[in-house]
Amino acid sequence: MLIVPEREIAALMTRDAAFDAVESVFAAMAARDAYNFPVIREAIGHEDALYGFKGGFDKTGMTLGLKAGGYWPNNLEKHGHINHQSTIFLFDPDTGMVRAMVGGNLLTALRTAAASSVSIKHLARKDAKVMGMVGAGHQATFQLRAALEQRQFEKVIGWNYHPEMLPNIEKIANEAGLPFEAVELEGMTEADVVISITSTFAPTIMADHIAPGTHIACMGTDTKGKQEVEAALLARSTVFTDEVAQSISIGEAQHAVGSGLIQESDVHQLGAVINGTHKGRTSDDEITLFDGTGVGLQDLAVAASVVDLAVKNGVAIEVDF
Repeated sequence: MLIVPEREIAALMTRDAAFDAVESVFAAMAARDAYNFPVIREAIGHEDALYGFKGGFDKTGMTLGLKAGGYWPNNLEKHGHINHQSTIFLFDPDTGMVRAMVGGNLLTALRTAAASSVSIKHLARKDAKVMGMVGAGHQATFQLRAALEQRQFEKVIGWNYHPEMLPNIEKIANEAGLPFEAVELEGMTEADVVISITSTFAPTIMADHIAPGTHIACMGTDTKGKQEVEAALLARSTVFTDEVAQSISIGEAQHAVGSGLIQESDVHQLGAVINGTHKGRTSDDEITLFDGTGVGLQDLAVAASVVDLAVKNGVAIEVDF
């Protein structure tokens, strides 16, 4: 078995590699060459933690495995560790034997950012100029870096529940040579692309906060009850997702479907746009919405890539198991 420790990931995995891995997985899912297993995600009744498993099998990439981990909200304050903790396990699909154990914390951040970035590439208007961020935490910095590579943006605007955290994303904008402006939520109508990355159980973004022609990527809802945007916004939008079953059960679409504003058939796989079996955006006035619920296959794809790189660079640890 190979082990790739968390400490090695930053030197191995790039945003470009994560983007390519996630884009390929979305395409394989839409072609039914890859599928995710049912998600297990539970409150464990200790430290307010959420813990679970995401897994799947990609026949195209011959990748089989799972990610185990979750969210410990007290980690940073109590222990100095980041709140999201995860480990990825890969298995040989021919034999079932364990192939690798990979640190999953940075990979989770990179693959989540890659997913929204893939959606921007395929769904945002080509002339998008203003990038909007709702959320300014640790993951938001990864999201913004990846997003800014997809269009010739000229400005970044942002809002956060805790305004004192906005310098986190202002720094990323400035590193890219772009001005940053803090706005109220109503000011998000200026944005051509919006990424929402919060952990809320009540809608933050209302339908009238998003202007016609905007592409919005909702990246924070991955649990039953969570909600980042008003359900009415999905009714105004053409909705895409990574995994339809997750979108309508634990993703942003759970609320719009539950209230009867849209049907399951109104939620489309982003991979179908990548494959060319769905037309994607059809006009400059259309609102497109990507519901990024996070699927196990994304984790497996980036983990498989990083294992190959670790072996090539001589930093993978081999143990008998």
